Amino acid sequence: MIKILERWRLALAAATGAATAMLSGCGSPPAPPPAESPMAGPTAPVAVAAAPNPSNVPDAVVQSGATEITGTRVSGAATARAYRADAASHVYGLNQDRIYKGRLPPLLYAIGTLQVDLDGQGRVRSLHWMRRPSHAPEVVAEIERTVRAAAPYPAPARMGKVVWTDTWLWHKSGRFQLDTLTEGQD
Repeated sequence: MIKILERWRLALAAATGAATAMLSGCGSPPAPPPAESPMAGPTAPVAVAAAPNPSNVPDAVVQSGATEITGTRVSGAATARAYRADAASHVYGLNQDRIYKGRLPPLLYAIGTLQVDLDGQGRVRSLHWMRRPSHAPEVVAEIERTVRAAAPYPAPARMGKVVWTDTWLWHKSGRFQLDTLTEGQD
């Protein structure tokens, strides 16, 4: 039995390494800076640099193109699935002290899947629980409060509006991770 488990671990490690190697080549190189004419003066920036990435959000996840223009974050995501990384990193950025650091334990206090309907400016229009942790009503209330307090979210510029769906992984300490940015589970 132990040998079988060890083989599975080795196979999983090999598959993970292969997937990582494939995904590392899935990006385009950054565009070169525009050439400046010696006669031209300084130019004003069109958009501010990408929004800061909280230290606990993997860099590979937060690369969908969210930028900040005049104080409003804008998502460059073209699909609801791509938008998940922008919304999750936004929540993480506003709740850094509440994010569970590291791999989650095998048993969690609550797990819930929530759909958040956002308008074109990133404001919350409605919430819909796909999987409500009914044994923990205080967690349901806290997640809803956290989602509403984080508004406005990055504006879904390419989609007009979006339904953001994510699974909340809630530890008994009150700290959480979102499935989109989870560090895994032991």
